[in-house]
Amino acid sequence: MLPLARAALRRSLGHAGPVASYGSPPASLLLLVAPLSSKSSSSASPPEYQMPSVTWGVIQGRKERLVSRVLALDFLRSAGVSDPAGELAAVELPSSLDVLQERLDFLLRLGLSTDDLSSYPFLLACSLRKNVIPVLSYLEKLGVTRARLAAFVRAYPACLHASVAVDLAPVVKALRGLDVDRQDIPRVLDRYPDLLGLKPDGTISTSVAYLVGIVGVAPRDIGPMVTHYPFFLSMRVGTTIKPLCDYITSLGLPMRILARILEKRPYILGYHLQETVRPNVEALLSFGVRKEVLPLVIAQYPSILGLPLKVKLAAQQYFFNLKLKIDPDGFARAVEKLPQLVSLHQNVILKPVEFLRGRGITDEDVGRMLVRCPQILLLRNELMKNSFYFFKSELKRPISELLDYPEYFTYSLESRIKPRYMRVASKGIRCSLDWFLNCSDQRFEERMRGDFIEGDAPGPSFTMGGKLQMPGSQLVSDDDIEDSDDEVLYRRTVML
Repeated sequence: MLPLARAALRRSLGHAGPVASYGSPPASLLLLVAPLSSKSSSSASPPEYQMPSVTWGVIQGRKERLVSRVLALDFLRSAGVSDPAGELAAVELPSSLDVLQERLDFLLRLGLSTDDLSSYPFLLACSLRKNVIPVLSYLEKLGVTRARLAAFVRAYPACLHASVAVDLAPVVKALRGLDVDRQDIPRVLDRYPDLLGLKPDGTISTSVAYLVGIVGVAPRDIGPMVTHYPFFLSMRVGTTIKPLCDYITSLGLPMRILARILEKRPYILGYHLQETVRPNVEALLSFGVRKEVLPLVIAQYPSILGLPLKVKLAAQQYFFNLKLKIDPDGFARAVEKLPQLVSLHQNVILKPVEFLRGRGITDEDVGRMLVRCPQILLLRNELMKNSFYFFKSELKRPISELLDYPEYFTYSLESRIKPRYMRVASKGIRCSLDWFLNCSDQRFEERMRGDFIEGDAPGPSFTMGGKLQMPGSQLVSDDDIEDSDDEVLYRRTVML
């Protein structure tokens, strides 16, 4: 600036006195600033992403900087932006009120409110040309809609301080390297905007390396895991992921089965070990669930580790005792077979119960049926009605067989019960419901082709960590049925 202009400006500041309106500086100041300023606020508002002015003012002296800072803070307070924590004290603000007004108008036009700016006043320290516009343009390029930009900035305002080339682009490149689909990146960022603040060679790489290398998660499943639950990328291995995995496997669940669970339900990693997971396991044990069955319970219903379980168990146990005449021990056996029982609404439970009672079955018999096969509670009454009608009209068997084998209701009438019964009836075979229903198609064909009728025996049962026990397996020596680790793992996975 010319020496004469600088002197004139200092004289104007020295004799101007208090300014009545912060938007109306002295005339001499306007003459000096106007040639360097952008369009006046009285003109038509520019398009949303028009490049703004980058003028920082003309005041250079220490005294003038203090005066301009006081004017800027008073201007923000008059506009409704407060700074109760004094965060703007260490931030460099533009010396020109026109530039500050331009930033404020741009952020308000974007969709932010003065309350948002008050909660994070550092937004007003971001240069529109160097920070805000490049970041917003890059987010739009990734697929974040303009209507969602305000919510995105509100959720993670620090993104406007970032550099596109240094901070944002490497994170997006790392997500693509984890096999996250390009069209899923906006959804991932919208769900977890703080992901842009992570370092690809830091927490992201260590968490992924542990899940793939130690737990055994398939690399091709990391992308879908990030899409459904990106929060695990910010979790530290030593304090969050590893202790949780170690505790779950200490209950008897194999590490590979845990890997399969995490591939489909990565949100399990977000359960707090000390506040949620451990108390829920203790609640299951306190309500009578056997410790050796805990792995099976977790494998069937992993979400049970994150529920407010103690309250749910207490409420369901009381309901089962009061309405269904099932004692606490029977309730525990039912939970072992159907862990989802703790989340079922009581109205849903009563519908199949009322159906069975309406068919002349006593409350005690209904309770025994539910303890043996709690999956009945998940069936629709229409399907149960059709199966029961077929049982009475075609099978013509006593109701005692239905009480001994309530699993009959869980089979499809058209695809299993009818075809197999027709085959059995055509051969004149008299057998129990368990004998011709509780077996695979291959096993059923072998029984139909057999020269002798195999006696009734319990159907196949699965034991966590053990071998598949089939009827007649006691006739084969242990040396003949040794299975490889892969076969045992497959049988464990079948339970999922």
